[in-house]
Amino acid sequence: MEADSTGANMGGKADVEMAENPFEPYIESLRQQLEDQDPVFLIGLVVALAVVVITCVFLKYFLSSKTVRSAVLLVGLCDSGKTLLFSRLLSGKFKRTQTSITDNSAPYKAKNDRASTWTLIDLPGHDSLRPQYLEKFKSAARAIVFVVDSAIFQKEVRDVAEFLYNLLTDAAISRNAPAILVVCNKQDITMAKSAKLIQQQLEKELNTLRVTRSAVLSSQDGSVGGSLYLGKKGKDFDFGQLSLKVEFLECSARGSKGEEGEADIVSLEKSLAKL
Repeated sequence: MEADSTGANMGGKADVEMAENPFEPYIESLRQQLEDQDPVFLIGLVVALAVVVITCVFLKYFLSSKTVRSAVLLVGLCDSGKTLLFSRLLSGKFKRTQTSITDNSAPYKAKNDRASTWTLIDLPGHDSLRPQYLEKFKSAARAIVFVVDSAIFQKEVRDVAEFLYNLLTDAAISRNAPAILVVCNKQDITMAKSAKLIQQQLEKELNTLRVTRSAVLSSQDGSVGGSLYLGKKGKDFDFGQLSLKVEFLECSARGSKGEEGEADIVSLEKSLAKL
């Protein structure tokens, strides 16, 4: 009787163990098969699985980076003419505007054979609003149209340079590499500065800004807090040092004939058509 009882207990324990781990026989069988395999085969299997995982990760990153950037951002200081330029690009018509306190967006069809369509977004120019709206849309930017008031540029050169510096040293913008179009607006006004002169003065001002701000760049790769070092170390700054493509254009959203005439924005439209 004791033997029968012992056998029953052992059978019961085996049943309990089987119930607790029903996959144990299969796992043991798989382990045995793997041990019997050629080590070269196992190494090849591991390498193949690693290649599949790496390929999936790369495709996810590549496809996401290519599909989301379909916006053209209009940025600049207050009263630089962004909102009128926004209206001219969309409809060609003159429209009286006021200082924007929020973003405006609409589909823009580029003037090219591909009939490319981008989302044109006019961002507020007030210095208290610029950072939050730029942060919101910068990752979607295919191009950034940086609008400058050419007529009063000399008075605003410091503010313009600081805003442009923040754009050019932004890590996300540098990584995505949107086209940067510096649009020197209001060329219809007699005292307006040329695009060439504005570019030269901005290079000097950005060089000065780089010196004053470079003290905070302390990490090994030259970046800290999401910012990058501007240009090449040991050389005076010029836009040719950047990995980003920066183009200077002249235009007049108002036009030489005022409200009744057409805008002079052909150069901008041609650049947008190349995106």
